[in-house]
Amino acid sequence: MFRKTKLKTRMILTLGFVSAVQTILIGVFAGYYLSDSLFDEIGQRALMVSKTIAAAPSVIEGVRERDIGKLNRLATRMTRTNEALFIVIGDHYGIRLAHPTTDRIGRSMADDDGDWGLRALNDGEAYVARAKGSLGESMRGKAPVTDPDSGEIIGIVSVGYGVDQVDAIIKRYSFVLYSVVGLTLLVSILIAMVIAGRFKRAIFGLEPEEIARLFQERDATLQSVREGIIAINRDGVITTFNRTALETLGIDPETPLSGRPILDVLPESDLLSVLESGVPDFDREVWLRNRQMIVNRLPVRQGDDIIGVVASFRLRDEVDQVSRQLTRIQQYADTLRSQTHEYSNKLHTIAGLIQIEAYDDALNLIGSEVSDHQALIHLLLDAVPDPVIAGCLLGKYNRAREMGLRLHIDSESRMTDIPPDLPRDQLVSVLGNLIDNALEATRQHTGAGGIVQLSMTDLGHELIFEVQDQGPGIPEDARQKIFEKGVSTKQGVEHGYGLHLVRQFLNHWGGSITVDDLPGEGSRFTLYLPKKAKGRTRQ
Repeated sequence: MFRKTKLKTRMILTLGFVSAVQTILIGVFAGYYLSDSLFDEIGQRALMVSKTIAAAPSVIEGVRERDIGKLNRLATRMTRTNEALFIVIGDHYGIRLAHPTTDRIGRSMADDDGDWGLRALNDGEAYVARAKGSLGESMRGKAPVTDPDSGEIIGIVSVGYGVDQVDAIIKRYSFVLYSVVGLTLLVSILIAMVIAGRFKRAIFGLEPEEIARLFQERDATLQSVREGIIAINRDGVITTFNRTALETLGIDPETPLSGRPILDVLPESDLLSVLESGVPDFDREVWLRNRQMIVNRLPVRQGDDIIGVVASFRLRDEVDQVSRQLTRIQQYADTLRSQTHEYSNKLHTIAGLIQIEAYDDALNLIGSEVSDHQALIHLLLDAVPDPVIAGCLLGKYNRAREMGLRLHIDSESRMTDIPPDLPRDQLVSVLGNLIDNALEATRQHTGAGGIVQLSMTDLGHELIFEVQDQGPGIPEDARQKIFEKGVSTKQGVEHGYGLHLVRQFLNHWGGSITVDDLPGEGSRFTLYLPKKAKGRTRQ
């Protein structure tokens, strides 16, 4: 039943109950302590008065002479002066010499008090006792009367304050005490209501069961998302991540990330700059743990304060994988189509030469065709043993022939010392972009018969690729802009990405590229790539 109650009501009841218990316990303790203190205070007052009276010379003289009249007058006057219930004076046998009730005079004090002062008469000890006598229950202070000359105990003084008097004082103080207790309880309930209301607003009016369900849904959602997700707090400490993040970053799934600074896990991360600036970052291409990724970063705000950053990321390879596969298929299809078209024309030519019995010309054509391909294949086998790069160059060679151009690969080229950690697919993508741009620029400017030249060398500490075209050239003020995303000298909306990817690749691997105009017409792109990757730059 309690679970079905709303959180605010539960908090008010819980906090109110706790406050009520605490307040009542404090009130009971304070009441008990007040009562005990008052009784003790009254007892000490009775004891003090009894000692004072017992030491009075007139009382000592009256007891010594057994002057009952004098002692009763003294007792009556001191009773009024000290606001006591009674003052009783007895001799050394405990026989009353003074008492508020006349018929009690001459009787033993043991009638009212069972101990009737043995400790005071026998031991000379003053003490406090609570007892019920003929005048009612009272707190009594008893003190011995001592002869100053002989030091002998000659009597006893008993001063009593009625318990009813103490109870009246207790009731008066208790009313104030319990009024304060009740007011405190009421204030506690009001405070509980305020706290519950603020707490409810802080959790957006959700009930605990709803929060638990949302937490489970959030966790399930995080784990089901195929993008990596990492969140940090305002101190740069990781608070949330999913399995895909571990897989994407290549981190052991058993590695605990929660509570670790983001820079300990990803030193190249730029999340802290977003935390400082509060500016969101979308579709940013970065390198993390030697992997190229597409990252979105969004600051988390609470009011005007930035309390954290959430980042989602995915491998760029995943985005480009389908595109690369389609591109490769298209390249294979284009290569096969160009080869089919080219060889179909040559076969028709050879067939015509045979039909007109020009056998020598037919043999020369066949030999020339075979020798060109064999020379290229031998060059690639000797100079470029990597099959991925060699295959790319062979495909571009055939593509150039289909376009009516020539791709001339310098016979002195050599590319055998490629670092094993250099991604071949990215290198092929960069090289392919440069060759495609050169072929397109040459075709548009010179038409059929144009030549694109490629030279490669791996001597020294760098891999150097030089691509030279016969295009119109590139103005000096545009040589840096062409590497920006979406900027291109070609017409159309689907250009301006190839050289941007080239620059990103080089930035990560510490490489560089230069653009020069050639004498006459044309441009030369020279790519320098260190064999040993330098420090990667943050993106």
